[in-house]
Amino acid sequence: VNAKVVLMGSPAIYYLLLRQDEDFAKLFKVKADFSSDIKRTAESLRDFRAFIEFHRDEEGLLAFDDGAVARVIEARARMVSDKERLSAQFGELRELLLEADHWAREEEAQRVETRHIVRAEDEKRFRDNLLDERLRDQIVEGNVLIDVEGEVAGQINGLAVLGLGGFSFGKPSRITAQTYMGDRGVVNIERESKLSGSIHDKGVLILQGYLGATYAQKRPLALSASITFEQNYGGVDGDSASSTELYALLSSLSELPIKQGLAVTGSINQRGEIQPIGGANEKIEGFFEVCREKGALNGEQGVLIPHQNVKNLMLRDEVIAAVRKGKFHIYAIHTVDEGISILTGVEAGERDPDTGEFPPGTVHGLAAAKLARMYDDLRRLGKRKDEEDEDGPAPGDEGLPSPPDPPPHPPRRGR
Repeated sequence: VNAKVVLMGSPAIYYLLLRQDEDFAKLFKVKADFSSDIKRTAESLRDFRAFIEFHRDEEGLLAFDDGAVARVIEARARMVSDKERLSAQFGELRELLLEADHWAREEEAQRVETRHIVRAEDEKRFRDNLLDERLRDQIVEGNVLIDVEGEVAGQINGLAVLGLGGFSFGKPSRITAQTYMGDRGVVNIERESKLSGSIHDKGVLILQGYLGATYAQKRPLALSASITFEQNYGGVDGDSASSTELYALLSSLSELPIKQGLAVTGSINQRGEIQPIGGANEKIEGFFEVCREKGALNGEQGVLIPHQNVKNLMLRDEVIAAVRKGKFHIYAIHTVDEGISILTGVEAGERDPDTGEFPPGTVHGLAAAKLARMYDDLRRLGKRKDEEDEDGPAPGDEGLPSPPDPPPHPPRRGR
């Protein structure tokens, strides 16, 4: 028997077999990687059109007009969240074609048009999004506290992505920060309660590095602060909320309120640069749906994302329509200074190269002034305590007799 054996599987399984079975590398000498996405080129677009025509003939489907084909290609780009790439998950593409054909036949249409592709997408989302609806209902009913209007200091809307099998959706979370006198630094409540993953812990430490570099050049950083995800009873991981947490801290320090109609995602580095994250589409759409369900799309709502994620935006039609009408906004930012200026409506402020001070009235100026006051108060308290220790007993204790010395222990007798 002359046989050729081909195994297909995930990279994790391949490397597991390679490590555990000494004969595996001898038996399977040729390894080929297959990408789950392909570049969006004129050739790949022609191939997609050919793929659709092949399945139309194979399955006996109705003809797809140009608008439907374009919508299918857009759906493939949305699957990988990249305008420049297309998903190579052809099994899911086939299911989309079959369902779109079904809805076209239900209308007794002669061909599959754009609206039938949209209907197939909406129906699939409706079948998958029960948990998304339930969580959103909790927010609308007030059981989960999320504000989408007004201004509050030290409070901000963060964005997370939850995944269930092949369906992912965005969920806003309230993040709060409190700052007070002390020298403990930034306390991550999730970490203290063992609800934080290692990547999230790293994001908080990077945040503390930024605070030290910004405000502790002339004096120590006399700060105690706490950060938490409110009403979070599960684990938290990832660093995509690190910029959000920093904005809440800056708001608490400067005592400038943050616009609650805005939500934020993006990680930071120690230089205050905003870094890209995953799930941008789901996060934006999740916050948009909450704002719409709460009846608050008045032009004050929006999302701040890293500028690198603009190429990942493949948003649903209703979000695009709201942005075009000015009812919802998407801000692509580069630095922490840009973000805090949008969130508070106050300039962040640039350090004077000669004096090293920030302009008064700016976000950094107000925050630095408060940190200086806390540092001075902490020094005065420490000095007063040292003086009390040097001066002896506190007032009111003079003249009290000293306690007698304890009697010596009698010697122990040995046998």
